[in-house]
Amino acid sequence: MAGQTDYREAVIRPVAAGHVGSAKPTLPLADENATNALAARVAMIARPGDVLALWGGLGVGKTFFARAFIRARVGAPVEVPSPTFTLVQTYEGAKPVAADIFHFDLFRIDAAEEALELGIEDAFASAISLIEWPDRLGPFLPSQRLDVVLADVPAAAMARQLTLTGHGDWQQRLREAGFA
Repeated sequence: MAGQTDYREAVIRPVAAGHVGSAKPTLPLADENATNALAARVAMIARPGDVLALWGGLGVGKTFFARAFIRARVGAPVEVPSPTFTLVQTYEGAKPVAADIFHFDLFRIDAAEEALELGIEDAFASAISLIEWPDRLGPFLPSQRLDVVLADVPAAAMARQLTLTGHGDWQQRLREAGFA
């Protein structure tokens, strides 16, 4: 449509070069539409057993990214409440491969062991896990994961910057999906 921006291009071009072979692209997100598009692309390459660690300060868009990811996997406009007080919300994913999705918000836990009571080990084994405040997991944070780091862009009110850091086979998967 005339006058509208196609955000698909904006989310696949790294902001900074120099990450050759590291699968660590930094991507500009001009607004919520760009975040939705990027989260949907990441959702399509996620598999059962994957862990996505969502890093960033308060209000930077971790929950927004998780909502977009979940809606893309579910394949419908489902309600996705923040798990801030419930600590975890679960969803049945449908595409491209059926897998349950666990959305954890660990901001309110005091010790890493508390996450075990939420069923996080079961989620790691067979579901897709989205984890806000992953630092709270300490030694329980899996080494095989995708780090999604969101940051504000000071010069633009709604703009964000997102960095994807793949660990384990995520590096290759990001490259194959055109992220690096």
